[in-house]
Amino acid sequence: MTDLATSLSQLLGPKGWLSGEDAAPYRRDWLDRCGEQPLGVARPASTQEVAQVVALCAGANVPVVPQGGNTGLCCAGVVTGGGGVILSLSRMARIGEPDLASGSVEVEAGAVLETLHESLAPHGLIFPLHLGSEGSARIGGLIGTNAGGSHALRYGMMQDLVLGLEVVLADGTIWDGMRAVQKDNAGYQLRKLFCGAEGTLGVVTRAILKLHPAPRQRATALLTGPSLAAIVEFGVRVRAEAGEFISGLEFFADTGLSFVLDHLDVGAFPLQTRGEAHLLIELGSTSSLVPLDDILMALLEQGLEDGLILDGTLAATNAQRAHFWRLREELPEGQRLEGAQLKNDISVPPGRVADYVDAARALCEELLPGVRINPFGHLGDGNIHFNLSPPPSADGFGGRDGEIASALAALATRMHGSFAAEHGLGRTKIKLADSHRGPVERQLMATIKRALDPDGVLNPGVIVAGPGKE
Repeated sequence: MTDLATSLSQLLGPKGWLSGEDAAPYRRDWLDRCGEQPLGVARPASTQEVAQVVALCAGANVPVVPQGGNTGLCCAGVVTGGGGVILSLSRMARIGEPDLASGSVEVEAGAVLETLHESLAPHGLIFPLHLGSEGSARIGGLIGTNAGGSHALRYGMMQDLVLGLEVVLADGTIWDGMRAVQKDNAGYQLRKLFCGAEGTLGVVTRAILKLHPAPRQRATALLTGPSLAAIVEFGVRVRAEAGEFISGLEFFADTGLSFVLDHLDVGAFPLQTRGEAHLLIELGSTSSLVPLDDILMALLEQGLEDGLILDGTLAATNAQRAHFWRLREELPEGQRLEGAQLKNDISVPPGRVADYVDAARALCEELLPGVRINPFGHLGDGNIHFNLSPPPSADGFGGRDGEIASALAALATRMHGSFAAEHGLGRTKIKLADSHRGPVERQLMATIKRALDPDGVLNPGVIVAGPGKE
């Protein structure tokens, strides 16, 4: 171990190799649930240095744990159970000039998502991935977790936005898949293999990302309904009447809204009425000729007439639009400030969102009477962040955390959904995966892991249990 630390220090220099207290900021996960002191943190400045770091660690039989912005929720980016080297690509953050003709841009894996958004704005282009942690989330981590976010309904997941990749493999060799084309059927779709692999198959160092023209206009509405079922039914209408213009279709329960209003300075709720559930709709178009406000207002009026909507308003200014979105995006922080919580990342067919929430609510109430349910998420793609807070008089979940998570996963599986919609498996959901996914599927994943990382050097104990240093 000492020899490896010396070699990495000599290779990377004082800015590139952190140990002891200097490595402390990288040690724990974002939720402060897991993470041990690593041997050190490697911060290479080039793909060649990444390759050398991986090769040195492989030669010393020491695990390599890639870490992006460390905003993940499943403990995939920290060292646990036996040490290792954290590999941070924070010094590799270059963003190239966008290719206007092809609608793409080359970026290094350490680039921060928000910085990418800012760099594209002067060119009239967008990279259409948005999520609450975009001020710290890095491109490599977003690829590794196949991030989805609030605009996946229209633009797809991260794997749909990646055209090309450069990846350092477990033995330190480099795969150059930096091809800026959408159509490339010359064999297996290798670039998609690394999307969602959480650093277990290779370390993404560069990417070519697909861009879209920036909308020339937007229309944003915040609505409240008598029930989540009514909101789901109204969402079906919105998709039928305005499907090609929808860029956001977000729902949240009034419980979560209360957490936000109680703990954060976000201003007043802009509606006079508060129903059981709320819906944030955003339409966007690259044409200034499409009457988005008229479309959205007509839908709102229909919803009010039919009793699916109790109240609603359209944003008249960019400041109002930002206020609507902040109410939605601060839901996780509001619940964190409320106290103990249990996060569940579920997806079901969009039409069954209300069915799942109702059944899951009853299930949780039976297991822990008085538990507070805070479901929110992406109505258009069926992704439900089914987060729980303990009863007001309790400090936690009475040791039933695992039982509750397993029951909710089983319910999602029965509804032909997933218990890991966009957060991945990491280290915390392997048992769920082994319990609720078939042996053939799990064996296929283990086979791929062995083929690309036979010695278990890359992020051992993530996604699949072996081989390696669990």
